[in-house]
Amino acid sequence: MDDVISTVTGDALLAFRKKFYFSNDMVVKVPARSDRACSPPPGFVTVYEFSLRAGLRFPPSPELSDILTICVVSLAQLSYRAISIIMGLIVLFRERGAVLSPDCLSRMGRLVGDTQGRISFRSKWLDIRTRDPSKSWISDFFYLPISLHLGAEELLKILKFSDIDTLHYEVRYLSRYIDEEYLFKVGLSTQVGRSHAQMLKKSVKVSEASIQSSKIPPKRPGSEDNVQAVKKKRVEEVLAVTSKDLHISPSKSYIPEDVLKHQCIGCRRTEELSVQMTKALNDWNDEFVKIKYLQGEYKKKHDGKLKEMQVVEQQLAECRAELANMMTSASIQNQKIDCLHIELVDAQTTINQQMKDQEILVAENKRLQSMLSEREAQQLLSTVIDDFKKSAAFKIIVEDHIQEARNQIYDVEVKALEADCMEEGFIRGFMKGVRTVQRKTGAEIDGLTPSQASGDPSSDSGGKEIESELQKAFSLEEDEDDIDIL
Repeated sequence: MDDVISTVTGDALLAFRKKFYFSNDMVVKVPARSDRACSPPPGFVTVYEFSLRAGLRFPPSPELSDILTICVVSLAQLSYRAISIIMGLIVLFRERGAVLSPDCLSRMGRLVGDTQGRISFRSKWLDIRTRDPSKSWISDFFYLPISLHLGAEELLKILKFSDIDTLHYEVRYLSRYIDEEYLFKVGLSTQVGRSHAQMLKKSVKVSEASIQSSKIPPKRPGSEDNVQAVKKKRVEEVLAVTSKDLHISPSKSYIPEDVLKHQCIGCRRTEELSVQMTKALNDWNDEFVKIKYLQGEYKKKHDGKLKEMQVVEQQLAECRAELANMMTSASIQNQKIDCLHIELVDAQTTINQQMKDQEILVAENKRLQSMLSEREAQQLLSTVIDDFKKSAAFKIIVEDHIQEARNQIYDVEVKALEADCMEEGFIRGFMKGVRTVQRKTGAEIDGLTPSQASGDPSSDSGGKEIESELQKAFSLEEDEDDIDIL
């Protein structure tokens, strides 16, 4: 596993950024062919692609940060199985509306470290199957930057100083006689050059009694009482010195003789560690000042954003109330509009029926008007005719027509009658002469009937007949003219 080369490329990192939503300001480093997962560059931590698929995000979730802080474990130390189990439990708890605390995790299982500093998760009753026999995930790793500094508050707690001024004084004039316990408390050890030791956070506080007891030679079965007595005596000496509450200075630092004679601390190693410690503390101090300044700025911005959020929430509540009122009024208006629409439809139906009835009435009215106008015209014509008949002009017109008719009769019929009369008179005269000749001679004339021969009308009677016929003719013509005028 330590000889595996990373298969992650720049294009793969771009895909990771899009898929797992990396921030734009996050620096991601592609491993070179000489880099290995067990030895990341200084200031970086090894991250596997399976961790991202398991739910790991940067910055890490608050639950994961609390677990790492309480358990004093670095993120780079978690194995494939451990990170998969922890992130899966965090997601499972979030889906159920709960928060995975370190206490809950400790009840489900425990984190166990091996000789190389790798942390795995073990559980007696939790059945979790995350084993990958192919181990195809070991080549999908890359590097992310990680903060490796401690704040001033943590240093004050670790070194048991009262205030920051005392810490500065002790850092500037730190003696070459440094207690090994302090080195372990701030995360420095003789194995600082190892890959996983660089990622370790500060270890838990080691009691002075345990340190003193660890420096005692292995006990023998016969000297158990003496060992307990010596241990008790040394603990009392340490407690007596620490209970005096004296001001700590470089010249009056209490360093037990056992520590000075310890085989792990030599003079040259102590000086080297002192220089490294001084440099690290100076860097931490500068970082602490920057962090405090940024913390103040972020605090101001946070307070301002909180006020803005409160104002926005108030406005949102007002808007919601106003929206609820508007929705209520709108619903009432919609109900009114529905009622008005129903009434409008009924009114429209009534209007359409009335329009149809009106059209029928208009057609009937037109028919009656036409009939009335015809009757009025007839009545007016008869009235005019009656009035005209009663007027003098009508009489004059009638007389004129009669006169014209008479003239016409005279011109046409009378003349014809005259011609007929003349012809009849000629015939009668001729017949009269013939009859006279017949009577005188007594001879018969061919073509003459006995009635013609026997008839002997007088001239006076013939004139009267002609005159009576003329009178009848004139009377008939006057009657015809009267009928035409009416």
